[in-house]
Amino acid sequence: MPDLSPSIPALLANLNDQQREAEKQLREAETKLREAENRLRSFENKSAAISSLLDRTGVDPATIDDVIGGCVAQVGEQSTNVTRNAWVSAGLPQHVPATTVDRQCGSSQQAIHFAAAGVAAGHYDLVVACGVESMSRVPMASNARGGTGPFPPSFLSAIDGRLWAQFRVAQVLADRYGITRQDMDAYALESHRRAAWAWDAGVLDREVVPVPVKAEDGSFTGVELAVDEGIRRGGSMESLAGLPPAQSWEPETAPDITAGNSSQMTDGASAMLVAERSVAERLGLPIRARFAHFAVAAEDAAIVLSAPVPVTHRLLDRSGMKVGDFDAIECNEAFAAVALMWARVFGPDPELFNPLGGAIALGHPLGASGVRLAASLVSRLEAVGGRYGFQTMCEGGGQSNAMVIERLP
Repeated sequence: MPDLSPSIPALLANLNDQQREAEKQLREAETKLREAENRLRSFENKSAAISSLLDRTGVDPATIDDVIGGCVAQVGEQSTNVTRNAWVSAGLPQHVPATTVDRQCGSSQQAIHFAAAGVAAGHYDLVVACGVESMSRVPMASNARGGTGPFPPSFLSAIDGRLWAQFRVAQVLADRYGITRQDMDAYALESHRRAAWAWDAGVLDREVVPVPVKAEDGSFTGVELAVDEGIRRGGSMESLAGLPPAQSWEPETAPDITAGNSSQMTDGASAMLVAERSVAERLGLPIRARFAHFAVAAEDAAIVLSAPVPVTHRLLDRSGMKVGDFDAIECNEAFAAVALMWARVFGPDPELFNPLGGAIALGHPLGASGVRLAASLVSRLEAVGGRYGFQTMCEGGGQSNAMVIERLP
């Protein structure tokens, strides 16, 4: 049995230390609050997103066939089917079922895939695909406790004992693809610049749901979450260069991966309506886009961030499309190293690649990010008159989802 570096208990302890040291954030549509005001619970986050979706579309909630939601840390207030709990907590019809899926960071993108597949198969007419993560209230890796942990000796043997934190994996990929610290910092700075421009120009207004914050007793605090606060304006390469490695233990194994070129730990929820076309037409719903192609893929379970590359190859091979066919591309910015890895391999037009910034600036509430990216992708296609948009994201376990959305006139 190979030695583990670090061991499972040490890894979990280090992740907890990282969580405690991180800035406390609370976000709906990725908006943070002071820790003292951290009172929006996970199911309330998700309830707000779903209720707003139904209000905006005017769809009778009683006609929804299913609600499919993503969430990663399914423990505590995110446990026991948080999607169902959010639906019921919102006062919505209890005869409508709901389920929660976990494909790690791609959980709500997988929820979209399942919803679209169900509609295509004729099983559903109307489905809500959604996601949530409250990383301030349900810390990352808190679901890895219980029994002897999630990684048995047979799993550890299969990955040659390489149970590494994602910081180290991001460094491995940066080294593999010739991505420097300066490359990653410059990319991060541009992510913040683009996100700040998008907010200032009002581009993101229609995607965001202002949410009143409640106290633990359910009373309103008078505080409203309305704007992404993770965006850092006025940053510089000099300030980013001064940041230490984000991995405080064994920093020499991930020297170039910092808080500045990594995604932010955030709270947020997201929701979208997926409908069969004739049903949408009968209800008078605007038909904004269709799902053109899907793919999933996996590779090395230890190098958990690399699969956006093989899944993209698979989708392109199956669809016959080329990267040049896409008018907007969203590759989740879990780390700058991941986005730059994808760009190194596929060479997209930089202006079309994560055009409004990404998780480095806006945050990455794990289970909610897939739907959030899809909403931004559709909005971007509409804004520029584009036709095809591509989305992919890395996922724990060395997996990845990818899809192509076609805007419909």
